[in-house]
Amino acid sequence: MTGASIIGELLRSTAAITAVVPAERIKGGRLPDGIELPALLVRTTSSLDRQNLKRTATTRRKDRVSVTVRAATYREQGAVIELVRTTLGGLVADIGGKRVPILTAGTGPDLAGPADTFEQTQDFRVSFDAA
Repeated sequence: MTGASIIGELLRSTAAITAVVPAERIKGGRLPDGIELPALLVRTTSSLDRQNLKRTATTRRKDRVSVTVRAATYREQGAVIELVRTTLGGLVADIGGKRVPILTAGTGPDLAGPADTFEQTQDFRVSFDAA
């Protein structure tokens, strides 16, 4: 389990998100060329493990996860990034019987995407117990 897999799962299982961005357009790693828009790209930016002095079965991990929206128009980009931010920011999800807090960690700049598209990134901090 990673923060990116948690965020991806939550995005694909939230009706308000999939009504705007279908689940098949929410990807990890990279977006394929020619993907229909809008689309979301979910990637891990960084991970920090809490250092335990005693050996335990799990380690508390905090992942910084970026969700990039790629859209056909600037207006659509803004609407989707706001939807992602308000849907996941401050959420405490139940993943595999564990409570997983998700906090916003900054919104990136407006960027020119490939093929005359519009992009922007919303970062999240995801805390969870990893084996």
